[in-house]
Amino acid sequence: MKVDMTLLIPVAFYLALMYALALWSSRGLARSSNFMEEYFIGGRTMGGLVLAMTLVATYTSASSFIGGPGVAYTMGLGWVLLAVTQVPTAWLTLGVLGKRFAIIGRRIGAVNINDFLWARYRSKAVVFCGSLSLVLFFIAAMVAQFIGGARLFESLTGLDYHLGLILFALSVVLYTTVGGFRAVALTDTVQGFVMMIGTVAILWGTIRAGGGVGPIMETLYRTDPALLTPFGPGNFIAKPYILSFWVLVCFAVIGLPHTAVRCMGYRDARSMHQAIFIGTFVMGFLMLGMHLCGVFGRAVLPGLTVGDRIMPELTLHVLPPLWAGVFLAGPLAAIMSTVDSQLILASATLVKDLFVRYGGPGEPLPAPREEKLRRAGFATTALLGLIVFGASLKPPSLIVWINLFAFGGLEAAFLWPLVLGLYWRRANSAGALASMVAGVTAFFLLTVHVKKFLGMHVIVPTLAIALAAFVTVSLATKAPDEATLAPFWED
Repeated sequence: MKVDMTLLIPVAFYLALMYALALWSSRGLARSSNFMEEYFIGGRTMGGLVLAMTLVATYTSASSFIGGPGVAYTMGLGWVLLAVTQVPTAWLTLGVLGKRFAIIGRRIGAVNINDFLWARYRSKAVVFCGSLSLVLFFIAAMVAQFIGGARLFESLTGLDYHLGLILFALSVVLYTTVGGFRAVALTDTVQGFVMMIGTVAILWGTIRAGGGVGPIMETLYRTDPALLTPFGPGNFIAKPYILSFWVLVCFAVIGLPHTAVRCMGYRDARSMHQAIFIGTFVMGFLMLGMHLCGVFGRAVLPGLTVGDRIMPELTLHVLPPLWAGVFLAGPLAAIMSTVDSQLILASATLVKDLFVRYGGPGEPLPAPREEKLRRAGFATTALLGLIVFGASLKPPSLIVWINLFAFGGLEAAFLWPLVLGLYWRRANSAGALASMVAGVTAFFLLTVHVKKFLGMHVIVPTLAIALAAFVTVSLATKAPDEATLAPFWED
């Protein structure tokens, strides 16, 4: 396929803007006396708008802008119904974790989720299981993002998939490595606005190309009446499956480390309240708009064999080349804003656990020199990017399932240790460890051997097993000592 330079010009401008923001953010790294807090949590200075946009942009991803609309193309309006269950995620995450997480994070000097786990449970085993789960499932999640980014470049510019993968990987790894968390938060804010503008443009263009909403619905009905039902062709989306999605992509997202860590980095309570309002609105707008594009695209571009191609193909079909290149930045922003957040948190986890080692029954060992930490942070971020790049060379047909698998695994590992650790004094290290091991093991086994449990996604029995293990083992073992609990229950 011939490369269309008209499409590449706005994309190149957009990537240059991301690099410029990263370089600007790196000045803060050079001036900061606390590299760990500045590089991995941005100095805890996010305002309401930045917090809302980075939370939404971190959560929305290749699954939301590429994979989700791809499944909606196949399943119809039923998948849109599932997608909008994600609307309350910003409200839930900030409402449940926000204020308490921020206060405790400052007290204990936490810059990542494992800092919280160490302070709350004082267990090397819990920290190790947290690190292992986070890195493994983040790699799976980032693979989905890299594949989505590469497919965008492939479909819209005519570049070979592997060349697109190289371009995408270099872009996101470079600005994340150079700028750290502050660069991630600032670029997420820009990307959030780009996603909203792109959603409006593509949805408007699709409705216009289909002759209006009425004719589009008539075409979908003639294609398959099940596309207009809540259950999809072949009743694939059963009622129990719909209800279980309220757990997978709504309630349980409280346990996603890359969104939870945002609750440590905002400036004050007013910023949090603003972010709840802005984030909920933006999330609803994006989820509804992009998944409707996928469904409507079935009437405009019928017969696509790979659902993940619908958004790139639709953009090219309904918009002029220059504008298609501009709005390529919408899906690209969604993907980059997720992978940069996952990359920086995975790097923080490895650096903290490898270079700021935990020892003895009490406090961490003295930290290495600041310069050594800087080199370790940069190198680890770049190395993780290379690992994910290698795993993305042979992509599957639909990336949404990779992303949902990573979501489920992270929720199985972190949901109860985070929530119960914050709100249940009796929660202890034995219970947290039992919950992590039982939850992740159950999720793997159920995903491989059961697929669906009584018509529900396997995340429902997984979280029930993890909760039962946590409560049972915590009550059967010694309660945590008051010195451990003190930072969490001070007035």
